[in-house]
Amino acid sequence: MTEMLSYDFMQRALLAAVLVGITAPAVGIYLVQRRQALMGDGMGHVAMTGVGLGFIFQTSPVWMAVLVCVLGAVTMELVRSRGNQRGDIALAMLFYGGMACGKLLVSLSAQAGAGSLESYLWGSILTVAPADLITIAVLGAVVVAVTVGLRRQLFAICQDEDFARVTGLPVRTLNLLLAVMAAVTVTVAMRVVGLLLVSALMVVPVVAAQQLTRSFAATQAASIALGVVVSLAGVTGSYHLNVPSGPAIVLLAIAVFAVFSLLAAPLARRRHRRGVADPGPKVCDVALPEPVPGQSPGQSPDQIPGQIPGQLPGRGSSDAITPERGAGLAQ
Repeated sequence: MTEMLSYDFMQRALLAAVLVGITAPAVGIYLVQRRQALMGDGMGHVAMTGVGLGFIFQTSPVWMAVLVCVLGAVTMELVRSRGNQRGDIALAMLFYGGMACGKLLVSLSAQAGAGSLESYLWGSILTVAPADLITIAVLGAVVVAVTVGLRRQLFAICQDEDFARVTGLPVRTLNLLLAVMAAVTVTVAMRVVGLLLVSALMVVPVVAAQQLTRSFAATQAASIALGVVVSLAGVTGSYHLNVPSGPAIVLLAIAVFAVFSLLAAPLARRRHRRGVADPGPKVCDVALPEPVPGQSPGQSPDQIPGQIPGQLPGRGSSDAITPERGAGLAQ
């Protein structure tokens, strides 16, 4: 372990693994919540065009991938929100077109080569440069700040967009913001696990944590912790076994999911037995409401003598429920 930490490239690799292990599940939990687990995979295809443009213009492929992937994410969200029946075809064109365009641009660039493209497809964490580490840290901090700081709002739109819209939340803006954060996460993680495996790191720690947790906040915290653990363990294992770090991280995350799935069944039975042993208050323990003056047993409030329909029992006419008052309460 001491020997591994003595190398600068391994120090950068481990730090990048921690940053990506935090960032990917922080966004992935919302994608899992709204059943868009493969969205990260599609964005990885689009990001290939940004990598190719970076090679063509001899600029940072990471920043070019961020720009292209954000534009692709906004396009995907607009197509999804319209609910067009042919929207899935449009998204397929976007995904496969992005991958094909990226490969074509890379082949035309002066930096063309199988090795240069492989490092972005499957990840090459050992080649993370100091500039790449700064980029990952900055973008990762933005993603974590948004996904954790707006946790309640993002959770609301993932659960029920109609209800979130009624409560006054800017649903369209939050959806676009979530799509942009997912796009940024894809480009942040591509140096660690690669564009072809980035979706796994966004999804697998989340579904693994869901096997043992019972609330959204607990799932988010547990999935981030799992992301960090499997990322560090995968990089360490890849160093000692001389294997690629990206596949090692993903396979380790899947193994953790399998173990947690085996533990979930006995844990659920244990919770069930605990619930049966302590069923909570009985019906007879619940206090019944006091009868309304002037109302006989079995008589509804509308049958009380002198009661005006729509008027609350025991109150004046000013408390009557009218369409105008109902509209005010709904707001």
